[in-house]
Amino acid sequence: MTKLFCILAFSLTTLTALALEDQPTLMTTRGKLLVDQNFSQPLKPFDGKSNGFASGFSGWRWNAVPRGGKWAVENGVFTGRETAEVKHPATASYGFLYKNVVIQCEVRMNNVPLAGRKYRSLSVRTVDAKDYVCSIHMNEGGFRITKDDNDHAGPDKSVPLGAAKVPLKLDEWHTVVFEVLGNEMVGTVDGQSLTGSHDLIDREKHSLMFVMGVEGSVRHLKVWEAAPNPDWAKNKTKVQAAAVPAKP
Repeated sequence: MTKLFCILAFSLTTLTALALEDQPTLMTTRGKLLVDQNFSQPLKPFDGKSNGFASGFSGWRWNAVPRGGKWAVENGVFTGRETAEVKHPATASYGFLYKNVVIQCEVRMNNVPLAGRKYRSLSVRTVDAKDYVCSIHMNEGGFRITKDDNDHAGPDKSVPLGAAKVPLKLDEWHTVVFEVLGNEMVGTVDGQSLTGSHDLIDREKHSLMFVMGVEGSVRHLKVWEAAPNPDWAKNKTKVQAAAVPAKP
């Protein structure tokens, strides 16, 4: 089990002062721009056939009644809110084919009534034809990166690869940089990074997904093809040296 866990942390103090496209990457370098979404216009419906996870589609799709979840675009912000009667997080997916990527965006947990829910949460997930592959999951106590294998490897779900205990305030924007290359991933939130590896990560993927518990928002979404960063060995050493085990 210890091979599955890789709890690592690394601070980049200048991160918040930089423009989104200038955010540092640790493991990868940016290649071709694949997705550039500023949510300035109403979202077009997806193209293709929807068939659960094994669906071929491009563009946006999101859950709706009866499963729950309402999504809206306003002033450059894409917001998802779960419906209280269903208690199901609001999910929205952007469909495109990829394997190695850098995903960057800003996210916010909105301070709305909990309506019977105990916790607020927000996650950014990569998805293949079967299920979630890996993700960054955030709540008010911190964030973690996970290997998600609901349909791939038996009963385990959202196995943590690393966790960091940092306060993530409500109604404030937090910057996410999510690097996926081969069987490794690096998740960075507001300059603090976690990294882990697993064979499941090295799969072809067909969408990325936002999951909003209670209510959350995303803006300034960009996705690039990822190439290896020659400084990763040095950066990884720094990450390992700063590792602080924690559970959010």
